[in-house]
Amino acid sequence: MCCERFRVHSGTRGFKWLRPSLNNDTEENIETAKRFQHINYIRAETSPRGISLEMSENSNVVVQKGTSSTVPRALIIKMMAENFERLPELDRKIFTYGPMYLGGNGAFAGLIANSLYRRALNVTQGRFSSNLPMAVLPFLTTVAMYNVAVSKPLLSGDLNCPTCVLIRGALVGAVGAGIYPILLALPVNAGLATRYNTAPLPEKGNVLRFWMNITQPILRKMGVVIVLQVFFGTYLSSRHFDSYLKLIQLSTSNGEELQD
Repeated sequence: MCCERFRVHSGTRGFKWLRPSLNNDTEENIETAKRFQHINYIRAETSPRGISLEMSENSNVVVQKGTSSTVPRALIIKMMAENFERLPELDRKIFTYGPMYLGGNGAFAGLIANSLYRRALNVTQGRFSSNLPMAVLPFLTTVAMYNVAVSKPLLSGDLNCPTCVLIRGALVGAVGAGIYPILLALPVNAGLATRYNTAPLPEKGNVLRFWMNITQPILRKMGVVIVLQVFFGTYLSSRHFDSYLKLIQLSTSNGEELQD
């Protein structure tokens, strides 16, 4: 669990990490360290044009910093969904269609991996039957993985750690849009090579070594693609977290009005 504080400055899109200063010689700071091991929350510092809030994953309320008013967590989540249309148009499009762009990259990586395996195994038959699943399956898998790992947890308020968001986006880009298409292309083209006998297949004792020798040069060629997918997944998740912070600000402002 991420146990960090950060400050969101009004009028900017960045944030600055603030760690509690710990001194082993004082009992008060030791207790503070223990408390931070169990509480994970967002703190947006007060500014003349901004708001402040404390939101904990283990709490059912959002506290308006500097005031005694609290907003139920369920109400904040509901207002986040309702205020989604109030976001800038670019943010809405990136949040809605961003996973599809990442899935499109995964489909493109699948087509590249499929082409490399077909050349390595001298497969010329079944071009359409192999390209179709290599494009569709990585696309659907990547979109589903990103929505489950990043988009839905953000909108439900279950994910408010920026580092965790970036890591999840990078992993989805690497695994769903990079490694999975390569692993999928191997059995597809191995089946075609066996069916049409386009390449001499190994004996039973050398099967693993044979496929490793086929796959290693393809992995080296696909390394650049995987790195690009990681960067794109990280960038997309960072933009989604920016949109999440804007939704939090809009929803908390509305919640404070309701409390008044």
